[in-house]
Amino acid sequence: MSEDLHALQRRLAEFAAARDWQQYHTPKNLAAALSVEAAELVEIFQWLTPEESATVMSDPRKAGRVEDEVADVLAYLLQFCEALGIDALTALAAKIDRNETRFPAVRSARPDRPREGGEE
Repeated sequence: MSEDLHALQRRLAEFAAARDWQQYHTPKNLAAALSVEAAELVEIFQWLTPEESATVMSDPRKAGRVEDEVADVLAYLLQFCEALGIDALTALAAKIDRNETRFPAVRSARPDRPREGGEE
């Protein structure tokens, strides 16, 4: 990655401060904005077949839309973490640790039956 998360959080904070937007960046507002941007990402894939969704990045127009929405989701998530003092990478590492305990690796899955469980 070209910039670390903390540098990106600083850039986002400076961007918001330069426009006097910090007053609107409450946890509630940021969570709502994050949800809206995630929904916009889902919308791109809404009616695609699984095969079409797997190749969406081969269409430059769609790829640009996906990248923009991913950027919006990440920007709001980083601002949300900043507002609440959450270190996103530490939180993610802890969640992975918990999931490794909750969902032990399966040595061999039977191809005729899906695995139970999943990430939460």
